[in-house]
Amino acid sequence: MVTAALAQESGYDVHALTVDYGQRHRLELASSKTIAAKLGLTSRVELALDLRAFGSSALTDDIDVPKSGVGDDIPVTYVPARNLVFLALTTACAEAAGANDVFIGVNALDYSGYPDCRPEFIESFAETARLGTKSGVEGVPFTIHAPLQHMTKADIARECARLDLNPAWSWSCYDPTSRGIACGQCDSCRLRKKGFAQAGIVDSTVYSE
Repeated sequence: MVTAALAQESGYDVHALTVDYGQRHRLELASSKTIAAKLGLTSRVELALDLRAFGSSALTDDIDVPKSGVGDDIPVTYVPARNLVFLALTTACAEAAGANDVFIGVNALDYSGYPDCRPEFIESFAETARLGTKSGVEGVPFTIHAPLQHMTKADIARECARLDLNPAWSWSCYDPTSRGIACGQCDSCRLRKKGFAQAGIVDSTVYSE
């Protein structure tokens, strides 16, 4: 949400891609529709790519989502190569639309240690996109924008407030309750709550804990 608003603020027409990859936190799909409507995005495409066929992640398989807090190891909520898949799909979408700027909301400061959020990965993907696309080969490479990458969660919360965005439009929780309420204990909820608290900004999201 914040990334899309920052792109708009910079003068871009934003075409959003939502990937339904079989994630257990399916409320984020509805959230993406809300955000697209509230921000008046130019377009939004929802693409089904069911990664449950691969499994091995607590987000796509019958594995408990950890609730003990953010640790040093890559957690089981890591979805194999998810951002690599997302960026490949988004680059294909951009090339088909004649666009050369791709935005992604990864963060490499307050995060769970996923390898596909790191700056070196984003930089390497830009080169991959240059080598593997018609646009890149013809001398019009893609720019991969990651405006949140070096922000803390508190910084992102402040940007949310500055851009006059309602936090409740967005969805972070990996393991919502049966009533559709954020669990408040998964890594994503903990990091989100910590960011808003450090920024001194009220998060309008309802949490079960």
